[in-house]
Amino acid sequence: MTSRVVVVSGAGGFIGGHLVDRLRRMPGVKVRAADIKPSDDWYQVFPDVENHAGPLDGDVRDFGVCRRLCRGAADVYQLSADMGGMGFIENNKALCMLSVLTNTHMLLAAQEAGAGRFFFSSSACVYNADKQKDPNLTALAEADAYPALPEDGYGWEKLFSERMCRHFREDFGIQTRVARFHNVYGPHGTWCGGREKAPAAVCRKVIAAKASGDHSIEIWGDGTQTRSFMYIDDCVEGILKIMDSGILEPINLGSSEMVTINQLVDIAESIAGVKLERRYKLDAPRGVAGRNSDNTKIKGYLGWEPSISLRDGIRKTYEWIDGQFHRGGHQSDARGMTSSTFSHGSKPIPGDGFMAESRHMDTWKQAIPAGYGPPSA
Repeated sequence: MTSRVVVVSGAGGFIGGHLVDRLRRMPGVKVRAADIKPSDDWYQVFPDVENHAGPLDGDVRDFGVCRRLCRGAADVYQLSADMGGMGFIENNKALCMLSVLTNTHMLLAAQEAGAGRFFFSSSACVYNADKQKDPNLTALAEADAYPALPEDGYGWEKLFSERMCRHFREDFGIQTRVARFHNVYGPHGTWCGGREKAPAAVCRKVIAAKASGDHSIEIWGDGTQTRSFMYIDDCVEGILKIMDSGILEPINLGSSEMVTINQLVDIAESIAGVKLERRYKLDAPRGVAGRNSDNTKIKGYLGWEPSISLRDGIRKTYEWIDGQFHRGGHQSDARGMTSSTFSHGSKPIPGDGFMAESRHMDTWKQAIPAGYGPPSA
């Protein structure tokens, strides 16, 4: 029996790695995984999967790479993006916007190759900022993306790519599916270095404070910001359900369990068995005042919604980060890890000199997409 080829771009990332793990366990499925990072930097690598790693083989900004990946594919999951937590996306808007290349080229290549279905990972950052100014907000329904006023940079790119998926479906017939992720967290993800999101950052800070004996924690903003956080297992389950459904419109994929950042810290403290003094960094990036997922539509379509409790998910995430922290010898630098960092103007990936292979990539020095000629054999 011939296996169905399924492509996952961004497979070396957090969500992509978990999705590949789930897909590879399905009978009759051959997974083709791609990521711009060298395989040593992937969060999860599976030897029974066809892996395409590094800027020459896994950079889906390059149309030629996308064509090779999508050849013969039945399903394409486009998760590639240059992104991170609020500190990264507020300070690297140009890089976030450049992800439009990955979405455009993967969609073009999937349509050209005759793929039946295409999944695009959008974000709750597409929602109108004027509807997120109050921490005690009404949960965001799908219609709240318009009139458009998304997160600058990252949100605009996601909203544009949503529309592109719609028009490719309407004009060319490829079955596109779009999910708006709400703050996904869990093991095997970024937990330090500046791109981590709030749950991982909070867990790391609590672990570091406990290890250093300096029982204090830095919190970005005043801690009253509200969010919902979705555990990775719910995210992967939702992706597969949405892909297999007849849902044509962009749809929320997130937990409806809303908490303040202060309450998130409370949960991590209770798991760690410590109580920390809170230092509020009011000039740090903090995002919108309030954001939560209205799950009315996904429940109506699927009879399902993310259901893993925040406490259960944070416990698993805390335990994994704790193991990484102590295994990596970070105890000696524990004080430095009680704070998060963010930088302005990170270099594009791969960027000149970012990797050894990038010296060959004149394409990105000139900002001219490669591979627009006929597909190579």
